[in-house]
Amino acid sequence: MTAAPAELLIDRPATADGAALWRLAKDSKTLDLNSSYSYLLWCRDFAGTSAVARGADGTPVGFVTGYVRPDRPHTLLVWQVAVDSAHRGHGIAAALLDGLTARLAAEHGVTDVETTITPGNTASERLFTSFAKRHGARLTREVLFSAELFPDGPHDSEVLYRIGPLTDSHAH
Repeated sequence: MTAAPAELLIDRPATADGAALWRLAKDSKTLDLNSSYSYLLWCRDFAGTSAVARGADGTPVGFVTGYVRPDRPHTLLVWQVAVDSAHRGHGIAAALLDGLTARLAAEHGVTDVETTITPGNTASERLFTSFAKRHGARLTREVLFSAELFPDGPHDSEVLYRIGPLTDSHAH
């Protein structure tokens, strides 16, 4: 567990956190909201590759969900990042990403991070660009899923951000 800004605790999610993560994703207004069931499963099956920031009462106020890619075992794919609106602007998302990647570098030898961002999501673009700089890593971008691949109505293209290799010159 890592200390985070504003006396928050960075921890692994537990199944009981699934509902809170679903609410944070819903309230973000930018993330694709998955079923509540998927957040419960995520907190059970991918807790080891995800992180939550907890307030003083233990309630999650931010999260990063991710998984290690089966065909690239040194690559963490970051699925979603969300921080409660009352806690934004305090570096919580950056602390979550840094804490998670440090843990996964130590536990699994993770050296690279991938995520997808829809064009115009400046908060995510800034988060991952500054993450790459902090970690002395190269950042490349390419369209991973173009808009026409999505079957459920209008959806922006998803741009793949590849960051790596990470160096250990970042601050903890």
